[in-house]
Amino acid sequence: MSLDPALAGRLKRNADGLICAVVVDHATSDVLMVAWMNDEALERTLTTRRGTYWSRSRQELWVKGETSGHVQHVREVRLDCDADTVLVRVDQVGPACHTNTRTCFDTDERLLLADDGA
Repeated sequence: MSLDPALAGRLKRNADGLICAVVVDHATSDVLMVAWMNDEALERTLTTRRGTYWSRSRQELWVKGETSGHVQHVREVRLDCDADTVLVRVDQVGPACHTNTRTCFDTDERLLLADDGA
């Protein structure tokens, strides 16, 4: 298997050959995590409908939930206007974050507070 040549030709990859993947909950649109994909990870995600990513630290593919059981059932993948990021809409089973929280953005740390309408 390989990524569709028409799609592969459109992608704008970083210097490491990767594109950013923003993963959101399909039902709520909450941002769950951000990961990286190479062409093989994207192709596997599209064909298996399981969130598959490239681990920059381990230098290998990983399927979300393969060891934890916290799988991602992919509902939709969208390419952004610059073709350098994909939006992956998923049904998440269990926590999305490796810290065992619902999302990777569940911390109390805020760099800027939400506008209070003032």
